[in-house]
Amino acid sequence: MENAMWSRRGFLGMGVGVLGAAGLAACGDGSESPPKAQAEVPKELLDAAAALKGSTMGMLSQKLYSTAANEALDASIRKFAESTGTKIENSLVQADAGDVVAKIDAEVKGGVARDLAFMTDSRFVAQFQALGDLEDVTDVVTALTAKYGEPCAEAKNFCVFDGKWYAIPYHFIGIGSFLRKDWMQEKGITPKDVYSWEEVRDVCLEISDPGKRRFGWGMTVNRSGDGNGTIEALINSYGGAIASNDGRKVTFDSPETVQAVTFLGDIYTNPKYKPMLPPGVDSWTDTSNNENWLAGVLGYTRNSFSVYADSKTKKNPVYGNTHVFSDCIGPATDKSLLLGQSQGFVVFKGARNGALARLLAQYLITAPALVGVAVQAPGLAMPAWEKVWDADPFFGSGDPAFPMLRTMSQQPLPLKTKNGLSFPQKASAGQQAVVAAYVLTDMMQQVVQGAAPAQAVKDAHAKMVQIFSQQGLPQ
Repeated sequence: MENAMWSRRGFLGMGVGVLGAAGLAACGDGSESPPKAQAEVPKELLDAAAALKGSTMGMLSQKLYSTAANEALDASIRKFAESTGTKIENSLVQADAGDVVAKIDAEVKGGVARDLAFMTDSRFVAQFQALGDLEDVTDVVTALTAKYGEPCAEAKNFCVFDGKWYAIPYHFIGIGSFLRKDWMQEKGITPKDVYSWEEVRDVCLEISDPGKRRFGWGMTVNRSGDGNGTIEALINSYGGAIASNDGRKVTFDSPETVQAVTFLGDIYTNPKYKPMLPPGVDSWTDTSNNENWLAGVLGYTRNSFSVYADSKTKKNPVYGNTHVFSDCIGPATDKSLLLGQSQGFVVFKGARNGALARLLAQYLITAPALVGVAVQAPGLAMPAWEKVWDADPFFGSGDPAFPMLRTMSQQPLPLKTKNGLSFPQKASAGQQAVVAAYVLTDMMQQVVQGAAPAQAVKDAHAKMVQIFSQQGLPQ
């Protein structure tokens, strides 16, 4: 089945035949360092897949920023397919296409969906689960937990519904904040591990020098995943949120949200801050801050670790001048609310080869299968399981930032604000659909164009009420 949404990756493996049935097995031991050749598939999985020899399955992979990381994943899939005598078609999906959920839902309902996919848990799993598109995978998660310990903390919130797992944690996605420490040192500023948003804003202005192509504030509020993430994180740190802690009621229009939107809007509209805004920042897309950071023209950005990974793997001098810290704090927080994210494997309802899909997922979470991806995307593709962190030395000492990411992935949750919000909030199809519809970035564009923050927040709240109702959460 071909669809213009996906880029074809071709068939990996060999053999054609009749679909068999296979039991599930926990993954094999990934305790030793992997050799340069792709690691062998554990015997437990080969035995479980024996009845599936000659069968085929389709998989969707959320596109990683690093091409080499995508290729490393392909290599692991190819090894599994060759070892099990199966064919696995792996296709890339661009998750930031606004209609990704609707298109996949249509494929599931039409009986033509891929068997397996991995998607960012906090952005997509609740939507697919609410649509009835996902199989229960509690048995797989139970088996993996017995062998590899606990999965990353945030996944327990975004992948579990009514006590059942609907996604298998795959890899943890590091998210962080990045400052140019060399620019700071030139101004006599000592890097810190904790900043308020106001402090970072002021540092960004101080280290900016448009004549030298140095622009401190490297974030957009244009339609993009990064824009969404920045806006929501800042609002949360001020004590505002799209929804109540149970994910069911829109609570966006609050004094705390208005205060946060006023602060952020001021950065883009106050002439005082113009020197720290990069040219064209109002129209940036998701790759723009990465590109500008790697070009050495930004003093600060907030992003997944894709930008950090790229600077390291491509030996960009920016890497050695990067100060990494967690998210900024706001008036409602004493510590960062940053949870990170994880990619989760989902098996789509009606999957024609769900048994093979479950086995492949169990292989790909292990250290031997994951480390090749992680080396090409350091910080962006880290273990989602406790014991996998210890199963290869790269995860422990491959980069100075990795201990921070491990702590983030295993931190006790929820994180609370002074006014009673708890993060992560209960996974909500309404909240995820609001973010996917770019209500937050559209609201900020109104402010940038001169709308009063209070009115822009009120208008956004009304749109959110509509979207929640469409998701089966009437207000």
